[in-house]
Amino acid sequence: MDYRQLGRTDLKVSSLCLGTMTWGEQNSASEGIAQIERAKAYGVNFIDTAEMYPVPPRAETYSKTEQIIGDYFKQRGDRADWVLASKIAGPGNGIGYIRGGQLKHNRAHIAQALDASLKRLQTDWIDLYQLHWPERPTNYFGQLGYRHQDSEFTPLEETLEALDEQVNAGKIRHIGLSNETPWGTMKFLQLAEQRGWPRAVSIQNPYNLLNRSFEVGLAEVAIREQCGLLAYSPLAFGMLSGKYANGARPANARISLFSRFTRYTNPESEAACTRYVALAREHGLIPSQMALAFVTAQPFVTSNIIGATSLEQLDSNLASSELQLSAEVLAGIEAIHKAQPNPAP
Repeated sequence: MDYRQLGRTDLKVSSLCLGTMTWGEQNSASEGIAQIERAKAYGVNFIDTAEMYPVPPRAETYSKTEQIIGDYFKQRGDRADWVLASKIAGPGNGIGYIRGGQLKHNRAHIAQALDASLKRLQTDWIDLYQLHWPERPTNYFGQLGYRHQDSEFTPLEETLEALDEQVNAGKIRHIGLSNETPWGTMKFLQLAEQRGWPRAVSIQNPYNLLNRSFEVGLAEVAIREQCGLLAYSPLAFGMLSGKYANGARPANARISLFSRFTRYTNPESEAACTRYVALAREHGLIPSQMALAFVTAQPFVTSNIIGATSLEQLDSNLASSELQLSAEVLAGIEAIHKAQPNPAP
């Protein structure tokens, strides 16, 4: 397992990060704990969660994921072995049941959300506390064609100052962004440097063979500003594994279970997936491992967030960390990307 510096901090995180958003929905507590143990044995020291999880978000399951992780820490007593990341939710997305809809990134809501997460996680600190998505209306979750809206949102200065207070209180060590734009990322970094507030050390955005839009504006920011990508959805909800080929819908798979997940199932995405899967098999590779290895190898990626609903899937995903793609495979990937660029933004 490769370990990489998290931003400009003294923390080293594994190149694969254990994602957790299925725990409490598709996975039971015991299955989640088994995944943590398996990932740790392989060398993973980085785990990512969110107050909103599991996904899809429902009032009935809200916060179960953090509770499962907290139970693990209580049982095993190895909290100090992990770099723990979580996120505060933002407004919208039908989650008014969280904190009674008090979802702004202001001082009061940040303090309330953080304390609740710490209690569920059964820990005194979170290593990386992230803003799950911008409070302001902008391009995230697949939205294209920026349309400016004059709307009120918490000034970024207030958000950063509130996070600074929590860092000084010892409740969080570092801050990160998620589903953020180039403007938002640079603005947060600028304000931090001007005011002496915490500097974002990472940005968690989608990145996979079907959506390489991060390369357009944010890759340079990630490298030059040492605010690396924590890549989520590296398998495009499992589409790049090939298991949904030709319209297949395997039992208990995410896209089979939840009709809301349509981001990666449009005809162009399915056509591109067919070509990527064929390329992998042509070279004797497991399609999902090829897709993951591509993401992990990018110079702007700090860690690749893998998720699984079974230990068999997790083992295969973990093994991708040992795979180095050949020049021929990389050329094949670029040829497909050029013919069908970013079919699922």
